Amino acid sequence: MCGIVGIAAKTGVGESERDCIRKMADVIEHRGPDDDGFYDSGQVLLGMRRLSIIDVEGGQQPTCNEDRTVWAVCNGEIYNFRRLRQELSARGHQFRTLSDTEVIVHLYEEHGQDFVDHIDGMFAIALWDSVQRKLFVVRDRMGIKPLYYTVRNGDLAFGSEIKSLLKLPWLEARLDRSGLRDYLSVGYSVAPRTIFGDVRKLPPATMLCWSSGEQSIRRYWDMPVDTRDDLDEEEWTGRVADGLADAVDSHMVSDVPIGAFLSGGVDSTAIVAFMAERSGQAVSTYSIGYAGDKAAEYYNELPYANFAAQLFSTEHNEIEVRPEVAKLLPHLIWHLEEPISDSAIATTFLVAQLAASDVKVILSGVGGDELFAGYNRYLGDHYGGMYQHIPAWIRRRILQPMAAMLPTGRQNKWMDYSRYARSFVKAASMPWREQYKYFIAIQEQAMLEKLLGDPSLREPDGFDRILEDESADDDLLRLLRVDWQTQLAEDLLLLTDKMTMAESLECRVPFLDHHFVEMAASIPKAVKRPGGELKHILKQALKPHLPDSILYRKKRGFGAPVGSWFKGQLRPLRAQLLSREVVESRGVFSWPAVSDICRLHDESRQDYTDLILVLMNLEIWSKIFLDGRSAADVSTELVES
Repeated sequence: MCGIVGIAAKTGVGESERDCIRKMADVIEHRGPDDDGFYDSGQVLLGMRRLSIIDVEGGQQPTCNEDRTVWAVCNGEIYNFRRLRQELSARGHQFRTLSDTEVIVHLYEEHGQDFVDHIDGMFAIALWDSVQRKLFVVRDRMGIKPLYYTVRNGDLAFGSEIKSLLKLPWLEARLDRSGLRDYLSVGYSVAPRTIFGDVRKLPPATMLCWSSGEQSIRRYWDMPVDTRDDLDEEEWTGRVADGLADAVDSHMVSDVPIGAFLSGGVDSTAIVAFMAERSGQAVSTYSIGYAGDKAAEYYNELPYANFAAQLFSTEHNEIEVRPEVAKLLPHLIWHLEEPISDSAIATTFLVAQLAASDVKVILSGVGGDELFAGYNRYLGDHYGGMYQHIPAWIRRRILQPMAAMLPTGRQNKWMDYSRYARSFVKAASMPWREQYKYFIAIQEQAMLEKLLGDPSLREPDGFDRILEDESADDDLLRLLRVDWQTQLAEDLLLLTDKMTMAESLECRVPFLDHHFVEMAASIPKAVKRPGGELKHILKQALKPHLPDSILYRKKRGFGAPVGSWFKGQLRPLRAQLLSREVVESRGVFSWPAVSDICRLHDESRQDYTDLILVLMNLEIWSKIFLDGRSAADVSTELVES
């Protein structure tokens, strides 16, 4: 696990670029505090910061082939590197280390740019062929590891984090209006956009090729677009169980201590169950809970995590927190760089902080919901079909007016039910693309226009483009494919990577092993979600491993009760960051619109948790990246004000 950086100059690198590459690496030292390394070809500079996981003593990067004509740096892990090493050695390739990164240069010698097809893992790779004078920059299939880049006059610079690129003397941090539109629409930006002008991110499963100032991008892998109808439920159940067991087994490769996040839900507990079966010692597990009011209790999963830990005899570690949000948020936003609207950033960071005191590698259950339909939004067609059987006059005169009056919130299960009911009724008659965007969006188009006063917001955003291109026949598969390219990569995986690496902790996600993903995507809706039962086939597959009390417990997200906090303990912070003076001086949003958002949220007439979080995070982001202030300075201001 590392952070990687690089510069490719059309006319050759000079002393300023050589000085810059070290600054680019130094600013992401948290990604790799154990070591650094650099390569200089005269035209291409490669740099890295290393967190030593495989071949701790000898696995330094950059690494090269036998005649030193091919060089590579890699952020991530190659899980099948031992098998690849054996195959490559049998073909005459000579290895100098025991690291997983070294197989990359020899695979390239064998297969050219198709080397990536042979790799199982999570990775962001940069490979320089000094003979052909070509640079290949690659992001893994699922988008587990981030990779950003910028181009100027044919020159290319890239890095694992945006803050590395901001060390370039010619790149100035500025707000990108198109990226901002994505954030306000769905709570994150969709690749290739970011919120930074002139900074782009490589989409999942893509390779950028640079040569002499020219560049091209191609997708090298795609999630299946067709499901299979030749297997029955029993056969699928066996394949899911065996596939997940194999994925966990491959993800446990490590030369350093390894643990697991444990919430007590289906996905994280399944990972721990398979780890316990394969480990010769007790698995180290880590959980977090929130202390305080009723809303905090609603999100507190420590009792469930404790039950799971006892079930599998783990070495369990937990922490119950009352986070100092005003002090913490600037630090998180500096690491996050892209101010997403997900309360799990604090949860993930705090539990990563706990785990990092013991281990360097952690396994997580991220991805299970996106593969096996674990969210209520996947039920739109199911409940929509039932809703359409109700006489139109009842829907129009009774149900729709009643739904519009329902309160919304997230502080207890009844407010959750009310929020879901209101959404389903409003979206029931929409075409599938419009309906799914409605479920995903953090607020409606009309509010976007009020916030920015910009008619261009009627143009498609990044999420709309992905929706428009999706054409899978299975209507559940197409939603899962949309999520892979949007919320999974740009929200959940981004925050997981940034928040764990902030504590120099490598997080692995076995559910997103690409072989397992290909199998899971091929399961038809009738098997995966029969009769509207979410995650049906996964639960069936896990029955021999997990008790029903875990399999059928109501889902609770891995987040924090920020919606309730905005009405209580965080109200002063919200008032400070979204005051009339601040909003008008920043000059991005309409103050009347911001005021209405806060008022409607406080009255529980609209659930604007995600939107308020995005607006607050954007202001903190602006203070740090646009105003050039340190996270510590902003924290002090927010705490003392």
